[in-house]
Amino acid sequence: AAPAGHAYVGSKACKTCHMGEKNGKIWETWLASKHANAISVLDSAKGERADAKCLKCHTTGFGAETGFKAGGDMAPEGLASVGCESCHGAGADYKSLKVMKDKTAALAVGLVVPNEETCKKCHNAESPTFKGFDFKEMYAKIEHHIPPKAEGTGQ
Repeated sequence: AAPAGHAYVGSKACKTCHMGEKNGKIWETWLASKHANAISVLDSAKGERADAKCLKCHTTGFGAETGFKAGGDMAPEGLASVGCESCHGAGADYKSLKVMKDKTAALAVGLVVPNEETCKKCHNAESPTFKGFDFKEMYAKIEHHIPPKAEGTGQ
């Protein structure tokens, strides 16, 4: 759930400033990841797309007032995926360029710098498909960075 006062806005809010070569191809890295389509592996016939135990890890912000709602918009650019805010925190308060230019300010209003514990909230033995989790190996598959000249500028 989002910390008090922070609202989810969906990954599409991150797209403009985080896509393209000059911005580190962050958007494209996410789109090519399994996270971007995490909802698609849930079986509707088995009720998984309505099961809170599944949705809490296959969507963004499930259980929070502004998070994914069962039966909601299934577009991955919204909340029906393991989107940007699943790892970086609910983004309504840090999504603006003005705030993102100042990392300290962004962190103060909800930006999360994910770590192994962030990942293990979902990648753990509670998952019926869990076969272990090697943080270093898996992080390398999704790792993304803002290039130094663009850091904090969205450009």
